Amino acid sequence: MRKLGIAAMACFVAFGVGYAGTQAGETKAKMEEMKGDIKSTNEETKGEIRAMGEEAKGNDTKAAVERGKGKMKSAKEKAKAKGKELKAKTE
Repeated sequence: MRKLGIAAMACFVAFGVGYAGTQAGETKAKMEEMKGDIKSTNEETKGEIRAMGEEAKGNDTKAAVERGKGKMKSAKEKAKAKGKELKAKTE
């Protein structure tokens, strides 16, 4: 009877705690993904605002450069978020 109790407790700990750890990792991964999306959108918006300011001044070339910078920073933030998401999933 004691062996059965020990085996049951071992299974409970192995599967119960493992599942909770998996949920926590997935939650953290989802949070990192959402933070990355927000930062990405923020960078793209900042680039667009700067571009509008340059267009108002009449500098179309600088406006295009600012839009490009915003999109590049946005892509960088998305890549960083993806890396953090994958790291969180593996923890």
